[in-house]
Amino acid sequence: MAKITAAEVNQLRKTTGAGMMDCKKALVESEGDFDKAIEILRKKGQKVAAKRADRDSSEGAAIAKVNADANAGVIISLNCETDFVAKNESFVALANAMAELALNCGSKEELLSASINGMSVQDKLVEQTGVIGEKIEIGGFARVESAFVGSYIHAGNKIATLVGLSKNVEGAQECAKNVAMQAAAMNPIALNEDGVDQSTIDKEIEIAKDQLRAEGKPEAMLDNIAKGKIKRFFKDNTLVNQDYIKDSKVSVANYVKSIDAELTVVDFKRVALG
Repeated sequence: MAKITAAEVNQLRKTTGAGMMDCKKALVESEGDFDKAIEILRKKGQKVAAKRADRDSSEGAAIAKVNADANAGVIISLNCETDFVAKNESFVALANAMAELALNCGSKEELLSASINGMSVQDKLVEQTGVIGEKIEIGGFARVESAFVGSYIHAGNKIATLVGLSKNVEGAQECAKNVAMQAAAMNPIALNEDGVDQSTIDKEIEIAKDQLRAEGKPEAMLDNIAKGKIKRFFKDNTLVNQDYIKDSKVSVANYVKSIDAELTVVDFKRVALG
């Protein structure tokens, strides 16, 4: 049997909001598997606060940049070990410089080999690790290209998002920023239903059915009720179907169409720290 530490129990409690004993039992049952423990809590009817969590404990700065033509954008996170370093002006300046450089790179690997101040980014990271005394590395890397790209960086550089729109129209900049704020706040798992992988859908159906059985619902009714719950799952967890945070009476897709009848969200990326 896996040995469960108090730190692991506390991490699960902070991630889910469930009680300490429930978290410990779930971790014991899952033999220490964090994601399985979350599933167990949900199947037993626990109200889990975070279906998904950015559990990477590293600190740093997540920076989004968009090019001058507003048709391409990039996010990088420059990771470090402590919040003290993450808030340092020179560290944030370095993160911004590397994000500008990343605008011309198609991948994290390409960025690491790019030149900055006469050396490769990889060598610069090694140099800064020695100067600062903490491990410094590029964590997240994401890129969006579309007719119009907008960005948003949450206060403290903890979350950065990009949103791609189908057209460059009047009001596109504000629209893209608002949708990028939505993605930062609501952490959708996909753009729309088509972007949700089948394994996630199957897992949600399984969880829904287990919850319904626990409520005493007849087996013959489970499939139909579970389908309804999946529709709700898509509404809550896919960007364009979510309620718009600035007006919950409309979906994100409908908000975007209020800017231009033919306008749609075609892509988004989100990088988070902490």
